[in-house]
Amino acid sequence: MVCLDHKTEPGYLDPAGLGRTEAVDLLSLDGEHRPIPFSGVKSVHFVREFDQPFVPARKYFLSRPRQEGLWVQLRFVDGDQMEGLVPNNLLGLLENGIQITPPESNGNNLRLFIPRTALTDFVVLGVVGAAQRARHAAGLASTTQGDLFGPRSG
Repeated sequence: MVCLDHKTEPGYLDPAGLGRTEAVDLLSLDGEHRPIPFSGVKSVHFVREFDQPFVPARKYFLSRPRQEGLWVQLRFVDGDQMEGLVPNNLLGLLENGIQITPPESNGNNLRLFIPRTALTDFVVLGVVGAAQRARHAAGLASTTQGDLFGPRSG
């Protein structure tokens, strides 16, 4: 976890409880439970290894992402910015925070939870994947179906 004061707090937490309470119940690596108020949390990082850096090495996609979802740009209250992918499901965006997949797919961060209180701006840069394919397929079907089911001659 990264706090707004840029201090990192490694540990374990229940991902199902994120955004549902006023604080994060963190189990430190020493086995101590510590409640950390969401008002001081910048991001919760779900990482592969604790001995690797928490902060993603790359905060922006080098090109258009290939995974499905909404390509978004986040601006934090401390002025920091980053991009990520969120699921193309508006119900997930109505919670008290946003879960994103960071740009660096092979890095230590698997996903991040960003509380709404840590953000000043949330911009959708593009829709990637299934939504575009479905719309494109529907457009193709409407143009080719007329030829298939037109009046028979002869």
